[in-house]
Amino acid sequence: MNHFMGIVIESLVAVLLMLTVGYCMLLNKRLQRLKADEHSLKATIGELITATEIAERAIGGLKHTVRDVNENLGSQLSAATQMSMHLKHQLAEGDAVIRRVSRIASAARSPSEPEAPQPAPKVAVSSAKAVAAAAQAFPERRRTNGLAA
Repeated sequence: MNHFMGIVIESLVAVLLMLTVGYCMLLNKRLQRLKADEHSLKATIGELITATEIAERAIGGLKHTVRDVNENLGSQLSAATQMSMHLKHQLAEGDAVIRRVSRIASAARSPSEPEAPQPAPKVAVSSAKAVAAAAQAFPERRRTNGLAA
């Protein structure tokens, strides 16, 4: 019986060793897959770092471009505002000159000459239209002696 018990124990140890070897082979395969996944993960992380660096550089370039555009747009906007104010002032002066010329022309007309009825000036007409209308009407007005008023 001693031998039988020894054989049973030896057989049990042999079976357990075979199970251990099988389990070690299974663990080895899993570790190999894990190593392969680690390498692919490292590669993916490297690509992600590279893409992040490229994006950071692009964002820096965009910030610089936005700053430049903002400065240029600000200066152009202020220049346009100044030009608008200058043109507005010149149009007001042109309106004043047209009114004075109109008064001089009406004062220079002889009292015996009947004046043609003039339409009432529109207040909302733009200065440029008023100047164009006055320029077209100027040669049509004549004095009795044939000179333009």
